[in-house]
Amino acid sequence: MNTKQLERVQTGKGFIAALDQSGGSTPKALLQYGIQENSYSNEEEMYALVHEMRTRIIKSPAFDSRHILGAILFENTMDRSIDGQYTADYLWDKKGIVPFLKVDQGLADAENGVQLMKPIPGLDELLTRAVDRHIFGTKMRSVIKEANPAGIKKVVEQQFALGKQIAARGLVPIIEPEVDIHSADKEASEKLLKDEILAHLSALDKDVKIMLKLSIPTENDFYRELLEDPHVVRVVALSGGYSQAEANDKLTHNRGLIASFSRALSQGLTAGQSDEAFNAMLGKSIQDIYAASIT
Repeated sequence: MNTKQLERVQTGKGFIAALDQSGGSTPKALLQYGIQENSYSNEEEMYALVHEMRTRIIKSPAFDSRHILGAILFENTMDRSIDGQYTADYLWDKKGIVPFLKVDQGLADAENGVQLMKPIPGLDELLTRAVDRHIFGTKMRSVIKEANPAGIKKVVEQQFALGKQIAARGLVPIIEPEVDIHSADKEASEKLLKDEILAHLSALDKDVKIMLKLSIPTENDFYRELLEDPHVVRVVALSGGYSQAEANDKLTHNRGLIASFSRALSQGLTAGQSDEAFNAMLGKSIQDIYAASIT
């Protein structure tokens, strides 16, 4: 584990940029960016366009380490280069931004009010490549739709089992059990989730470091105990379908919680914008998300 990067993530002011839409969500991300599905005819062309979009964001002068602590990539981005350097090396060497990798393969069908992660058969090999590519940490997402104790228990068990496997490779796992913001019993789900997470944290070996990525809680400062746990490097918040303005507003009421926004970060950016307009729009978003993250 890179101790400089650990210190940056643990104590730095700023937020984590999520640039990790992949697979099924890629066409949606491109569409939001103003690229229609008929602009590419196969997966390779689609991923090349996504990499162009991500490169434009990463190379923007607005995308800087004064505001951004880390960036979450997906596998395809990790394996590609920016100006002759692998993306993770470019982020750290040129920008001072810590690289993370999304490792999950998407969600299983809903059962017991939750969606677990699909199995990740090539995880060991992927982690080996992540270490070779100088990745600092990983991210994996499950979703909680109902306050179902059995379902939530399974989500947290799966997340921590994989988290321990990842930590054993010297990487810092971001554990992401998202509570659906449209859930009718969101607050009840959050109570069950926090109890399960605290139980698993108390059972970890003392040297294991993890991060948590959670939906912004209904009750302000509800995740305070998680922020204070010695195993937890940082707790970051997902935007979860809120607009950028809504997500920022909710975040300001949760001290210590910082953003890890994806769609809310790239909101308003389009392929057709001039560099000036693109950088201005990205800069404004970054300033606003940063301000909400340091309250």
